[in-house]
Amino acid sequence: MSAATLAPATAPQRPAVRAGRRRVRVSTVLMTAAVAVTTLIVLLPLFIVLFTAFKPTAEVNAYPPTLLPDAWTMANFERIFSDLPFARLIGNSFLFAGGVTLFAVAFDALAAYALARIDFRGRQVLLIAIIATLMIPFQATLIPVYQIVTDLGWVNTFAGLIVPRAADAFGIFFLRQFFIGLPRDLDNAARIDGASELRVFWQIVLPNARPAILTLAIYIFVNNWNDLLWPLVFTTQQEMGTITSGLTQLTGPGGIVPYGVMMAGALVAVVPLVLAFMLVQRKFIESIATTGLK
Repeated sequence: MSAATLAPATAPQRPAVRAGRRRVRVSTVLMTAAVAVTTLIVLLPLFIVLFTAFKPTAEVNAYPPTLLPDAWTMANFERIFSDLPFARLIGNSFLFAGGVTLFAVAFDALAAYALARIDFRGRQVLLIAIIATLMIPFQATLIPVYQIVTDLGWVNTFAGLIVPRAADAFGIFFLRQFFIGLPRDLDNAARIDGASELRVFWQIVLPNARPAILTLAIYIFVNNWNDLLWPLVFTTQQEMGTITSGLTQLTGPGGIVPYGVMMAGALVAVVPLVLAFMLVQRKFIESIATTGLK
């Protein structure tokens, strides 16, 4: 068949191709605009915190409010260090959130491994009981837990802050679901070679579960770093408080809240979270890319 015969058949397809390209461009523009608007909505509270932290008190209380400060000031940051033992509060937050993260990830991983990879009587009943605890509101158990901590003499101690949160039902369920998805060939082969359950857990399951471990660690750390109610209830001394509970003590005369100072403290409190995420991000992505290859 000659080229002249093919030409009329291919010519009508060109407008359709152009129309398809236009639809792709329009959809790309719409999706880009939607992402930009969503990003702006998500970042708007952070922008408000950022700019309010650098505003003088008169501008913070002015009406109508403005986003950008007319006169930039560092007075709010100076006050959080002069009115509060802020360095101590930051250290307490690191010990509290970091300690809970280490213990919770360790205990959750061990419990999840047993529920996912070891067959024993009553496993399903135990799993249902653990999942059922997720339906109980945290506030319902706060008073009994506080009574236990008081009886142990752990009020105003890191043991009272960390030990009651040393395990988490959500973390157990989350890691169990991930462990179930891992192939059993590797650990079965290791058991045939005489490896113990602890060695299988440490050398085979954990390296392949690194994405889930890092995800759970980030979730637990951020959740406890930002928690207000728990340290507010279990600490009565200012020196044992965290950043979130310490900022509640900045109420001025007559119940006036210095929002500029509180925004400055909140901004400083966000910095460690951003740094921690930046440090973990590369390892997190690498671990996802290599999952199942070890």
